[in-house]
Amino acid sequence: MTTITSGTAATPRTERSAIASWFAQLTAGKIVAQLALLLLVVVWTVPTAGLLISSVRDKDQLTTSGWWESLVMSEANEAASLPPADTQVEENGQYVIRGSVFPEDEGRTVVRYGTSINNPSEAAAGDTLDLRTGGEITVNADGTFGMVSAAPFEYDRARIFVVAGIPPRFTIENYVEVLTSEGIGRSFINSFTVTVPATVIPILIAAFAAYALAWMSFPFRGLLVALIVGLLVVPLQMSLIPLLRMYNGIAGLTGGASKTYLGIWLAHTGFGLPLAIYLLRNYMASLPKEIMESARMDGASHFQIFTTMVLPLSFPALASFAIFQFLWVWNDLLVATVFLGNNEGQIVLTARLRELLGSRGDNWEILTAGAFVSIFVPLMVFFSLQRYFVRGLLAGSVKGG
Repeated sequence: MTTITSGTAATPRTERSAIASWFAQLTAGKIVAQLALLLLVVVWTVPTAGLLISSVRDKDQLTTSGWWESLVMSEANEAASLPPADTQVEENGQYVIRGSVFPEDEGRTVVRYGTSINNPSEAAAGDTLDLRTGGEITVNADGTFGMVSAAPFEYDRARIFVVAGIPPRFTIENYVEVLTSEGIGRSFINSFTVTVPATVIPILIAAFAAYALAWMSFPFRGLLVALIVGLLVVPLQMSLIPLLRMYNGIAGLTGGASKTYLGIWLAHTGFGLPLAIYLLRNYMASLPKEIMESARMDGASHFQIFTTMVLPLSFPALASFAIFQFLWVWNDLLVATVFLGNNEGQIVLTARLRELLGSRGDNWEILTAGAFVSIFVPLMVFFSLQRYFVRGLLAGSVKGG
């Protein structure tokens, strides 16, 4: 009899061979590189995860413990008033008063308790203590207590002090508070009004310029490329004030307003163009030269080649820069403050959250929830275009025209 071995049965052996081969190819340098990459991922991920956890925690727990303790029961010192003396009842020759430390919150528990504010952890839950007003008290872990005395209770006011165990509590109230704050909705619209044109305009200009620098011959082309590379290292803060003064001067000559969306669009376009041209030029220069020559031999103009061939092939690079520019403009506060000011009708989301934090500086829950509200849209943009991100950055990094 002939035994037929299926390909499925050999799969585990093949996988083990592939894994063994991968480990055999590892070198010390590769191991160090992988560990360094893993460290960077952890360094960036852990704070972000902590911020997300903090944004959905109860605000009282957030101020008393760190996010790494969010799943652990926290403790807090609390005071509870004892029932009035006239609520006592007589049972078996003794006077008894019963009640609960937590009449409205059954989730909390009593860890320890005491009769003095100076020693709230005098006894464990379930133990019995002598009261200063006479008699004894026993507080159970669930917060219920019983007071017993041989003589009638006589006091006007009495309290006990407990160390309460509070279970972890998560809520979306922090986000509701941020999103329902006055002006947040308008600021969302303003941020889109600023970000979308400030992303599209530099891409359009840079695409034309990158094609010219990559595939057209004209005097001083190399000098222009070197100048663009040099502009990449110019700090924004150095050019911000001169650019603002120049824009205000032009607005004054034309009789227009200085604090407009047009100003911030032009500012973001100017700041984003060097990187956009550099990135797109390197990508376009790496495209096959034969395609361009064939198109020119068929009589196609530069504009036809650019619109029908280069632009579709350059989509990964365009998407990569769009991610960079969108993230930068959306999260921007400095340029928006300088070119738009604090006009209530034009204030962007970052500036609105800054004002919200300024008025509620001690509310950490506002800070954490506001941070995630502001990065929600950039995250959606990044995840929708991430498949083009690395391809657009690396293509053309080896070969350049």
